[in-house]
Amino acid sequence: MQEDDALTRRYREILLEIGEDPRREGLLDTPKRAAKAMQYLCNGYGKTVEALVNGALFASDTDEMIIVKDIELYSLCEHHLLPFIGKAHVAYMPTGKVLGLSKVARIVDMFARRLQIQENLTRQIAESLRDVTQAAGVAVVIEARHMCMMMRGVEKQNSVMTTSVMLGAFRESSSTRQEFLQLIGGGR
Repeated sequence: MQEDDALTRRYREILLEIGEDPRREGLLDTPKRAAKAMQYLCNGYGKTVEALVNGALFASDTDEMIIVKDIELYSLCEHHLLPFIGKAHVAYMPTGKVLGLSKVARIVDMFARRLQIQENLTRQIAESLRDVTQAAGVAVVIEARHMCMMMRGVEKQNSVMTTSVMLGAFRESSSTRQEFLQLIGGGR
């Protein structure tokens, strides 16, 4: 028996519970596909920051702000299991070491691929980047559209949620924080 058989059975039961017939042609393989999709969408549980970074910290004399912006992210709201989709803007001020560029995006993905609320996702990214780089400051801003608000409930199609976490120099210095926000297009 395969590992995803239990999850596949549960998706079949969900289809029955909502009044569908999982034996009809269009739904024959849906429970299996849905189980596979959920495992992919939640694959962040099987990853660690240490394994993702894999030693990709490099000596550098720069102490100026490094920004990676517009990192697309896809996550699932832990309250409704519906997607929220958006982008993350991440900055840090190095203190002797810089992180490999792709690692920033991989850290965002790892935390986004867990059942989440956006507020916690923003903090998890910021704190892990700080811990990995020992940066003088870290800033993370996430802008996302939440399907749980667009498809159900209040059904507000144009709403965007913005969250931010500022650590170290970004929290302590309003000019550093303002520079970051300006560079990512804040105040658009």
